Amino acid sequence: MAVKDKVVVITGASSGIGEASAKLLAQKGAKIVLGARRESKLAQIKADIESAGGQAVYCVTDVTKRSDNEALIQLAQEKFGRVDVMFLNAGLMPNSPLSALHVEEWDRMIDVNLKGVLYGIAAVLPTFTAQKQGQVIATSSVAGLKAYPGGAVYGATKWAVRDLMEVLRMESAEEKTHIRTSTIYPAAIQSELVDHITDQQTAAGMKQLYDTYEISPERIANVVAFAIDQPEDTTVNEFTVGPAAQSW
Repeated sequence: MAVKDKVVVITGASSGIGEASAKLLAQKGAKIVLGARRESKLAQIKADIESAGGQAVYCVTDVTKRSDNEALIQLAQEKFGRVDVMFLNAGLMPNSPLSALHVEEWDRMIDVNLKGVLYGIAAVLPTFTAQKQGQVIATSSVAGLKAYPGGAVYGATKWAVRDLMEVLRMESAEEKTHIRTSTIYPAAIQSELVDHITDQQTAAGMKQLYDTYEISPERIANVVAFAIDQPEDTTVNEFTVGPAAQSW
């Protein structure tokens, strides 16, 4: 199995899709490097992985800081000798109508959802380019495929990730660096995203939607494992995943 023994770096690893993916990949034999801001959560996930017989290390990481992203890659190389996969999963979704002018929340989404992905790519790309091999996986959203009221800025960041990842795939093919890319567009997945919506009307609507439709983050973890498990000459570059009962 291609997942076994691969070194996988995961941002946004302290909960939701990141945590579920870390645990599943470790179970399949991958060596996991966890990055997120909450050290207590990272320590617990590391302990859970190790108690199940897996291997994991962690580094407290704020993806909006280039140096933190670089430290995460350095940790992977120091502990495991290489990097095979970078899963860029950190994200925020404090949705609101544009007229509410939650500009500080717009800035935070741009910093985490877009610049955090860019900084992660910048940190790992020299390694992947030098070894002419590697894989970048990014969590976008169905909001990166279709627009909806209240999701203008969140959607804008996720549309940007969509374009960024497609160009990375194209440029790697042209440069013959053999970097595989996969972008995941989740719909309603159980996570902490809804908890950070401060606009009360928007929060109520999103909570109702998620309470009605959400499926577990393990469903996305399965997709992440599938993407990694493909032959090295094969890229499955997009996955749209969500509840069968949700119209998206």
